[in-house]
Amino acid sequence: MSSSTERGRPAVATQAPALAAAVAGLGTESAFSVLARARELERRGRDVIHLEIGEPDFATPEHVSDAACAAIRAGETHYCPSAGIPELRAAVAEELTRTRGVTVAPERVLVGNGAKPLLFFTILAVCEPGDEVVYPDPGFPIYESAIRWAGATPVPLPLHDAGDFAFDLGELRARLGPRTKLVILNSPQNPTGGVVPRADLEAAAELIAGTPAWVLSDEVYSRLLYDDAFASIASVPGMLERTVLLDGFSKTYAMTGWRCGYAAVPEALVEPLSRFFVNATSCVPPFVQLAGVAALQGPQDAVEAMRAEFRARRDVLVEGLNGLPGVSCRVPRGAFYAFPDVGGVPVGAEELATRLLEEAGVAVLAGTAFGAAGAGHLRLSYATSRANLEAAVERMGALLATLT
Repeated sequence: MSSSTERGRPAVATQAPALAAAVAGLGTESAFSVLARARELERRGRDVIHLEIGEPDFATPEHVSDAACAAIRAGETHYCPSAGIPELRAAVAEELTRTRGVTVAPERVLVGNGAKPLLFFTILAVCEPGDEVVYPDPGFPIYESAIRWAGATPVPLPLHDAGDFAFDLGELRARLGPRTKLVILNSPQNPTGGVVPRADLEAAAELIAGTPAWVLSDEVYSRLLYDDAFASIASVPGMLERTVLLDGFSKTYAMTGWRCGYAAVPEALVEPLSRFFVNATSCVPPFVQLAGVAALQGPQDAVEAMRAEFRARRDVLVEGLNGLPGVSCRVPRGAFYAFPDVGGVPVGAEELATRLLEEAGVAVLAGTAFGAAGAGHLRLSYATSRANLEAAVERMGALLATLT
């Protein structure tokens, strides 16, 4: 075929298109990259025990799936209000009013495609360059990612083993100031399994009230508590008007793939956050939302059974970890994660996590995947069978024996 020049036309100079520089500022979750590597090893014939992904291994309760199927057959497959269908907003308002002890109006409830968009859009809606955001460290990595993307300054609030991973009030006080625009709290916590006591939340509310800060309270593990009664900073008098109370269906009802979360938000944020959904996702499918109504209003026995099994798994894993050389693990009080200290092992936590996957077939995460304060730790999800947990501890012990 003749070239352009041969046909009498000059050759066109080409230039490779470039990405926006801001893309490099978005972080990610190490769990998904570790999962990808683990799947690659499995394709090569390796047996891998997955303790890296925070996802219940239970099926979605049958009555919830039935409600979605019925809604699809009834034609609930079209656009719906971006803020959420009235039925789900009302059901969420009733649930939050009952469980948090404060009156939540349906008009203050927003429904998102999982909890992540509500988290991300809240940070974008209230933060800009020059603002500071206090967030837990170690903590869910998307907190810091979204803060940096908004141009704000991340201010990590360390969580310590010695305090059972509840933050120190003096350290919180030292991080608050006139530039603090948002404080992110998470209880029960990912990755530590820690729970912030009610008294600490009340004291934190008093400190935050003296600043111009909003609060984002990440409560997606609120139903996965083993000993404590659940406490929310939104329940403290005066705090609901400055708090985005974030929850969802993924963890409680084993609905991670359904992508449905919700939040009760201050009145001033309802319209701005709704605008983000109009621009980004349009709406959560109505049949998914109707499944959410069934989840909240239907029988809760599957949730209780799941929580009881998680507690039994926690006990198996923690006992096993504490029997390993160089490992010390506090008992998680919520969620489904263990966060053992591996400072007594003769290699760093990052190398240990890599070797556990590559040599022992146990997929875990290094604590630094959740922030600098996670150094010297691993995160293990016990959302898998007791048999898998026992086998994982055995494999870990065999590898540690070669190191010592």
